[in-house]
Amino acid sequence: MANAPLSHGARPHALTTPAPRWARTSLWALTAVLVLPLLATLVYSLSTRWGATLLPDDLTLAWYGKLWSDPRFLAAFGRSLLVCFGTLALGTLVLVPLVLVIFYHAPRLDPWMNLLILVPFAVPPVVSSVGLLQIYADTLVGTPWILIGTWFTIMLPFMYRALANNLQAIPLKDLMDAAHLLGASTPVAFVQVVLPCLRKGLLSALFLSLSFLLGEFVFANMLVGTRYETLQVYLYNMRSTSGHFTSALVMSYFLLTLVLTWAANRFSR
Repeated sequence: MANAPLSHGARPHALTTPAPRWARTSLWALTAVLVLPLLATLVYSLSTRWGATLLPDDLTLAWYGKLWSDPRFLAAFGRSLLVCFGTLALGTLVLVPLVLVIFYHAPRLDPWMNLLILVPFAVPPVVSSVGLLQIYADTLVGTPWILIGTWFTIMLPFMYRALANNLQAIPLKDLMDAAHLLGASTPVAFVQVVLPCLRKGLLSALFLSLSFLLGEFVFANMLVGTRYETLQVYLYNMRSTSGHFTSALVMSYFLLTLVLTWAANRFSR
Protein backbone atom coordinates (compact mmCIF):
# COMPACT_ATOMS: atom_id res chain seq x y z
CA MET A 1 0.00 0.00 0.00
CA ALA A 2 1.29 3.42 -0.87
CA ASN A 3 2.08 5.69 1.99
CA ALA A 4 -0.53 8.36 2.66
CA PRO A 5 0.60 11.88 1.85
CA LEU A 6 1.49 14.12 4.72
CA SER A 7 -1.19 16.56 5.76
CA HIS A 8 -0.58 20.27 5.63
CA GLY A 9 1.74 21.33 8.41
CA ALA A 10 2.74 17.78 9.35
CA ARG A 11 6.43 16.96 9.63
CA PRO A 12 8.10 13.63 8.87
CA HIS A 13 9.68 11.77 11.74
CA ALA A 14 13.37 12.45 12.20
CA LEU A 15 15.55 9.75 10.74
CA THR A 16 18.33 10.36 13.22
CA THR A 17 18.27 10.62 16.97
CA PRO A 18 20.25 13.25 18.85
CA ALA A 19 23.62 12.17 20.21
CA PRO A 20 23.58 11.02 23.83
CA ARG A 21 24.75 13.39 26.50
CA TRP A 22 27.98 11.49 27.20
CA ALA A 23 28.96 11.76 23.53
CA ARG A 24 28.39 15.52 23.46
CA THR A 25 30.28 15.91 26.73
CA SER A 26 33.21 13.89 25.40
CA LEU A 27 33.27 15.95 22.23
CA TRP A 28 33.31 19.26 24.11
CA ALA A 29 35.97 17.95 26.49
CA LEU A 30 38.18 16.89 23.58
CA THR A 31 37.67 20.26 21.91
CA ALA A 32 38.65 22.06 25.11
CA VAL A 33 41.79 19.93 25.47
CA LEU A 34 42.84 20.83 21.92
CA VAL A 35 41.84 24.51 21.94
CA LEU A 36 42.90 25.67 25.42
CA PRO A 37 46.68 25.25 24.85
CA LEU A 38 46.38 27.21 21.60
CA LEU A 39 44.43 29.97 23.33
CA ALA A 40 47.01 30.09 26.11
CA THR A 41 49.83 30.33 23.56
CA LEU A 42 47.96 33.08 21.70
CA VAL A 43 47.37 35.11 24.86
CA TYR A 44 50.99 34.62 25.93
CA SER A 45 52.20 35.86 22.54
CA LEU A 46 50.05 38.99 22.97
CA SER A 47 51.03 39.72 26.57
CA THR A 48 53.69 42.15 27.69
CA ARG A 49 54.30 40.28 30.94
CA TRP A 50 52.57 37.24 32.41
CA GLY A 51 53.99 35.89 35.60
CA ALA A 52 52.25 34.85 38.81
CA THR A 53 48.93 36.47 37.95
CA LEU A 54 45.96 34.67 36.43
CA LEU A 55 45.75 37.10 33.51
CA PRO A 56 48.54 38.97 31.72
CA ASP A 57 49.43 42.49 32.78
CA ASP A 58 48.77 44.01 29.35
CA LEU A 59 48.32 43.02 25.71
CA THR A 60 50.49 44.11 22.81
CA LEU A 61 51.36 43.24 19.22
CA ALA A 62 55.01 44.13 19.74
CA TRP A 63 56.17 40.51 19.66
CA TYR A 64 54.54 39.95 16.27
CA GLY A 65 56.04 43.19 15.01
CA LYS A 66 59.47 42.09 16.22
CA LEU A 67 59.04 38.70 14.58
CA TRP A 68 57.88 39.92 11.19
CA SER A 69 60.57 42.61 11.10
CA ASP A 70 63.35 40.13 11.85
CA PRO A 71 65.43 39.66 8.65
CA ARG A 72 66.55 36.22 9.81
CA PHE A 73 62.95 35.05 10.22
CA LEU A 74 61.92 36.46 6.85
CA ALA A 75 64.90 34.78 5.19
CA ALA A 76 64.10 31.43 6.84
CA PHE A 77 60.45 31.76 5.85
CA GLY A 78 61.42 32.56 2.26
CA ARG A 79 63.79 29.58 2.11
CA SER A 80 61.07 27.26 3.38
CA LEU A 81 58.62 28.51 0.76
CA LEU A 82 61.26 28.23 -1.97
CA VAL A 83 62.08 24.61 -1.11
CA CYS A 84 58.37 23.77 -0.71
CA PHE A 85 57.46 25.22 -4.10
CA GLY A 86 60.41 23.45 -5.71
CA THR A 87 59.28 20.16 -4.17
CA LEU A 88 55.68 20.69 -5.26
CA ALA A 89 56.79 21.52 -8.81
CA LEU A 90 58.93 18.37 -8.95
CA GLY A 91 56.09 16.27 -7.58
CA THR A 92 53.62 17.67 -10.09
CA LEU A 93 55.94 17.13 -13.06
CA VAL A 94 56.72 13.56 -12.01
CA LEU A 95 53.55 12.23 -10.40
CA VAL A 96 50.81 13.62 -12.68
CA PRO A 97 52.14 11.92 -15.86
CA LEU A 98 53.04 8.81 -13.85
CA VAL A 99 49.55 8.41 -12.40
CA LEU A 100 47.92 8.99 -15.78
CA VAL A 101 50.13 6.40 -17.47
CA ILE A 102 49.58 3.84 -14.70
CA PHE A 103 45.79 4.16 -14.66
CA TYR A 104 45.44 4.21 -18.44
CA HIS A 105 48.14 1.85 -19.72
CA ALA A 106 49.12 -0.31 -16.73
CA PRO A 107 46.46 -0.37 -13.99
CA ARG A 108 47.98 -3.57 -12.63
CA LEU A 109 50.86 -1.46 -11.29
CA ASP A 110 48.61 0.51 -8.93
CA PRO A 111 48.80 -2.08 -6.09
CA TRP A 112 52.59 -2.01 -6.34
CA MET A 113 52.59 1.78 -6.20
CA ASN A 114 50.43 1.62 -3.08
CA LEU A 115 53.19 -0.44 -1.47
CA LEU A 116 55.95 1.80 -2.79
CA ILE A 117 54.47 4.99 -1.36
CA LEU A 118 54.57 3.41 2.12
CA VAL A 119 58.38 3.20 2.05
CA PRO A 120 58.87 6.79 3.36
CA PHE A 121 56.82 5.84 6.42
CA ALA A 122 58.71 2.57 6.91
CA VAL A 123 62.17 4.21 6.93
CA PRO A 124 62.53 6.85 9.68
CA PRO A 125 63.91 10.23 8.53
CA VAL A 126 66.80 9.92 11.00
CA VAL A 127 67.94 6.69 9.35
CA SER A 128 67.57 8.17 5.86
CA SER A 129 69.49 11.29 6.90
CA VAL A 130 72.47 9.28 8.16
CA GLY A 131 72.70 7.43 4.85
CA LEU A 132 72.32 10.62 2.81
CA LEU A 133 75.01 12.35 4.87
CA GLN A 134 77.46 9.60 4.00
CA ILE A 135 76.59 9.58 0.30
CA TYR A 136 76.27 13.31 -0.44
CA ALA A 137 78.55 14.80 2.21
CA ASP A 138 80.80 16.49 -0.36
CA THR A 139 78.15 17.53 -2.88
CA LEU A 140 74.53 18.18 -1.91
CA VAL A 141 74.57 18.33 1.90
CA GLY A 142 73.91 21.89 3.03
CA THR A 143 72.13 22.87 -0.20
CA PRO A 144 68.38 23.21 -0.90
CA TRP A 145 68.63 20.55 -3.62
CA ILE A 146 68.95 17.70 -1.13
CA LEU A 147 65.93 19.04 0.74
CA ILE A 148 63.86 19.08 -2.45
CA GLY A 149 64.78 15.45 -3.09
CA THR A 150 64.05 14.25 0.44
CA TRP A 151 60.86 16.28 0.79
CA PHE A 152 59.66 14.80 -2.50
CA THR A 153 59.69 11.37 -0.84
CA ILE A 154 57.59 12.79 2.02
CA MET A 155 54.92 14.27 -0.24
CA LEU A 156 54.83 11.23 -2.55
CA PRO A 157 52.13 9.33 -0.57
CA PHE A 158 49.86 12.38 -0.27
CA MET A 159 50.01 13.39 -3.92
CA TYR A 160 49.80 9.92 -5.40
CA ARG A 161 46.84 8.86 -3.26
CA ALA A 162 44.93 12.09 -3.92
CA LEU A 163 45.46 11.84 -7.68
CA ALA A 164 44.65 8.12 -7.72
CA ASN A 165 41.39 8.66 -5.85
CA ASN A 166 40.48 11.45 -8.26
CA LEU A 167 41.16 9.24 -11.29
CA GLN A 168 39.10 6.40 -9.85
CA ALA A 169 36.12 8.77 -9.68
CA ILE A 170 36.15 9.63 -13.40
CA PRO A 171 35.59 7.36 -16.46
CA LEU A 172 39.17 7.59 -17.72
CA LYS A 173 38.85 4.98 -20.47
CA ASP A 174 35.64 6.52 -21.83
CA LEU A 175 37.11 10.03 -21.86
CA MET A 176 40.23 8.87 -23.66
CA ASP A 177 38.27 6.83 -26.22
CA ALA A 178 35.98 9.79 -26.92
CA ALA A 179 38.98 12.07 -27.39
CA HIS A 180 40.61 9.56 -29.75
CA LEU A 181 37.42 9.32 -31.80
CA LEU A 182 37.48 13.09 -32.20
CA GLY A 183 41.02 12.95 -33.54
CA ALA A 184 43.04 13.87 -30.46
CA SER A 185 46.32 12.13 -29.72
CA THR A 186 46.97 10.56 -26.33
CA PRO A 187 49.11 13.44 -24.97
CA VAL A 188 46.56 16.01 -26.18
CA ALA A 189 43.72 14.02 -24.60
CA PHE A 190 45.62 13.85 -21.31
CA VAL A 191 46.28 17.60 -21.25
CA GLN A 192 42.96 18.93 -22.56
CA VAL A 193 40.46 16.33 -21.32
CA VAL A 194 41.77 14.39 -18.32
CA LEU A 195 43.97 16.98 -16.65
CA PRO A 196 41.12 19.50 -16.05
CA CYS A 197 39.23 16.70 -14.25
CA LEU A 198 42.19 16.34 -11.87
CA ARG A 199 42.33 20.03 -10.98
CA LYS A 200 40.57 19.80 -7.61
CA GLY A 201 42.39 16.66 -6.53
CA LEU A 202 45.75 18.13 -7.56
CA LEU A 203 45.16 21.45 -5.78
CA SER A 204 44.01 19.64 -2.65
CA ALA A 205 47.13 17.45 -2.69
CA LEU A 206 49.40 20.47 -3.23
CA PHE A 207 47.92 22.45 -0.34
CA LEU A 208 48.04 19.49 2.04
CA SER A 209 51.62 18.73 1.04
CA LEU A 210 52.62 22.37 1.49
CA SER A 211 51.16 22.55 4.99
CA PHE A 212 52.95 19.30 5.89
CA LEU A 213 56.32 20.26 4.35
CA LEU A 214 56.43 23.59 6.17
CA GLY A 215 56.58 21.65 9.42
CA GLU A 216 59.31 19.19 8.39
CA PHE A 217 62.27 19.39 10.77
CA VAL A 218 64.39 16.22 10.81
CA PHE A 219 65.68 16.34 7.22
CA ALA A 220 66.12 20.11 7.34
CA ASN A 221 68.05 20.06 10.61
CA MET A 222 70.31 17.12 9.80
CA LEU A 223 70.99 17.73 6.11
CA VAL A 224 71.28 21.52 5.92
CA GLY A 225 70.96 22.98 9.44
CA THR A 226 71.99 26.61 9.72
CA ARG A 227 73.72 26.52 6.33
CA TYR A 228 70.28 26.85 4.76
CA GLU A 229 68.07 27.71 7.71
CA THR A 230 64.41 26.89 7.17
CA LEU A 231 61.43 27.92 9.26
CA GLN A 232 61.48 24.92 11.60
CA VAL A 233 65.25 25.13 12.07
CA TYR A 234 64.84 28.82 12.89
CA LEU A 235 62.17 27.96 15.46
CA TYR A 236 64.49 25.38 17.00
CA ASN A 237 67.41 27.81 17.15
CA MET A 238 65.26 30.52 18.76
CA ARG A 239 63.92 28.29 21.52
CA SER A 240 66.17 29.92 24.14
CA THR A 241 64.92 33.47 23.46
CA SER A 242 61.87 35.15 24.98
CA GLY A 243 58.88 32.88 25.41
CA HIS A 244 56.61 35.64 24.11
CA PHE A 245 58.64 35.81 20.91
CA THR A 246 58.61 32.05 20.33
CA SER A 247 54.88 31.94 21.11
CA ALA A 248 54.31 34.58 18.42
CA LEU A 249 56.37 32.46 16.03
CA VAL A 250 54.40 29.30 16.87
CA MET A 251 51.07 31.08 16.42
CA SER A 252 52.14 32.57 13.08
CA TYR A 253 53.15 29.11 11.88
CA PHE A 254 49.92 27.58 13.17
CA LEU A 255 47.75 30.21 11.46
CA LEU A 256 49.62 29.68 8.20
CA THR A 257 49.08 25.91 8.44
CA LEU A 258 45.42 26.46 9.32
CA VAL A 259 44.89 28.65 6.25
CA LEU A 260 46.56 26.09 3.98
CA THR A 261 44.51 23.23 5.45
CA TRP A 262 41.30 25.23 5.02
CA ALA A 263 42.20 25.93 1.40
CA ALA A 264 42.92 22.23 0.80
CA ASN A 265 39.57 21.22 2.29
CA ARG A 266 37.76 23.82 0.20
CA PHE A 267 39.38 22.64 -3.02
CA SER A 268 38.72 18.99 -2.13
CA ARG A 269 34.96 19.74 -2.04
